[in-house]
Amino acid sequence: MLCHIANNTETSASTAITVITGPVAMAKDPLAEAGFYFDELNKLRVLEPDVSQKTSELKEECKEFVDKIGQFQKIVGGLIELVDELAKEAETEKMKAIGARNLLKSVAKQREAQQQQLQALIAEKKMQLERYRIEYEALSKVESEQNEFIDQFILQK
Repeated sequence: MLCHIANNTETSASTAITVITGPVAMAKDPLAEAGFYFDELNKLRVLEPDVSQKTSELKEECKEFVDKIGQFQKIVGGLIELVDELAKEAETEKMKAIGARNLLKSVAKQREAQQQQLQALIAEKKMQLERYRIEYEALSKVESEQNEFIDQFILQK
């Protein structure tokens, strides 16, 4: 749409405005050359209609992008929370495993110490058994000698 302002030369007090409707495809539009345009609601604009449309489209795309980024941040936030919870659980399980391993090591050391004590006790009992065996043999020899002496003494009388 093209708007033309003209001054009436006969009367200086009146000004006539002529509005020409139709496609704005004229080659020399004085308002367009000055950087003024009319939109579809016949409002005067400073931006060209296609630039204004592209700006509106870009604004909508930016809004959609910001919405998607917001959704992405929510998803990532949830994921981070989940990973943090899993990390805490993993750390707890790791500590339990370390405690169990340490307990197992201490039990193994206790068994080893107990086994060494029992082996020492067995060795001690074997030595005591050997002493008792030697003492038994000695006492058996003394008994047999005494029995022989008694038998000889009785036979001599």
